[in-house]
Amino acid sequence: MGRIFAVFLFISVLSACRVQDSVLTNDEVIAVITKFDEGWQTKKARIVDSVLSEKYVYYTQSGNVFDRASLVGTAGSDIYTLQTMERENLTVEIEGNTAVVNSVWKGKGIYHGEAFNDRQRCSITIVKDDGKVRILSEHCTPIK
Repeated sequence: MGRIFAVFLFISVLSACRVQDSVLTNDEVIAVITKFDEGWQTKKARIVDSVLSEKYVYYTQSGNVFDRASLVGTAGSDIYTLQTMERENLTVEIEGNTAVVNSVWKGKGIYHGEAFNDRQRCSITIVKDDGKVRILSEHCTPIK
């Protein structure tokens, strides 16, 4: 009877650890967004790539879809440069292993030779899977 209890206790503790590993924290969410923004600011595509889910998708202002490979390619290319950028009014809503982050993103730069000065409301979905925190999707809408 003692061995059965010990095995049951071991399985219970192991299960509790797995559940705890899948719960997303506010600090993890902020860290992944900070790293994402750092990658864009420094034009280091590998940093941007490191925080994106394999299934990442960006929904553009014009209603198109930008996949992960396209986004990473843009992050490291000369077609997109940022002179300034900042993210403010950040709020985080977490449920289990998923977070929805709301922010206002402001940036000035050049994209395909055209200057831009954007102020956008962004929604970012972040997930934690197997202990890894990644950005699953993003959608930004201009604030007029």
